Amino acid sequence: MRSDVLQYIRSKPELHKYLRYKPYWYRKLGRDPGLISEMEKEAKYFFGKTFPQRMDRLNNNMNMAMMFLEMMRGFAAPK
Repeated sequence: MRSDVLQYIRSKPELHKYLRYKPYWYRKLGRDPGLISEMEKEAKYFFGKTFPQRMDRLNNNMNMAMMFLEMMRGFAAPK
C-alpha cells in the first residue's frame, strides 16, 4: 500500500479501525488507491454514521423517552 494512503488512513481513527476489522481492504487499496472513497463509505455504514442510520437512532431514542414519560405519568397519577 502506498505510504500516502496509509498516512491518510492513520490520520482518521475510524478508518484505521475499519481497516483492522476488514483486512481485505489492504489488498484492494494496494491495487487501486482510488478506492479509498469507497472504503470511507463502507466504514460510515459499518459504524452507523450514515444519515438514515442516525435518524433511526434519534427516532428510537425519542420513542424511548416518550415511553418513559408515559410510564412516569402512570406512576404519578393519584389513585
